[in-house]
Amino acid sequence: MTTTDATEPGQIRLAPGVTVATAAMTWTQVRSGGPGGQNVNKTASKVEMRVAVSAITGLSPTARTRLAMLAGSRLVGEDLLMTCDETRSARNNRALLLERLCDLVIDAKAVPKPRRKTKISRGAIRRRLDDKAHRGEVKKNRKDEG
Repeated sequence: MTTTDATEPGQIRLAPGVTVATAAMTWTQVRSGGPGGQNVNKTASKVEMRVAVSAITGLSPTARTRLAMLAGSRLVGEDLLMTCDETRSARNNRALLLERLCDLVIDAKAVPKPRRKTKISRGAIRRRLDDKAHRGEVKKNRKDEG
């Protein structure tokens, strides 16, 4: 999913019919943890993105609820807070975050199929009971032999 094909200037397209204003997104660069030698001490390559869920337009109320559920611990109050420090480039980390946000929105838009209760077929019940009877016969025959 490419995020560069915006519907209007100042908008980022996250999914078909779903956009977010670039002004509603807050980007922060911080120092990344872990190994990396001297480079990690002087570059801020970890990227944090904060966007209000209410700023994402084009989502139905149920999709917005699914988005909040899928976000899990990344949902801080009304804001969605995502971080990325996979690469040593802040630009690449920022692109990865946009891709993840797009994937999250696409997953939230997908309506799950409703589960339907099914009845166990007569044949399945009969096969289970026949198998139980057969196992009982095998065990009974074992006792008679010994």
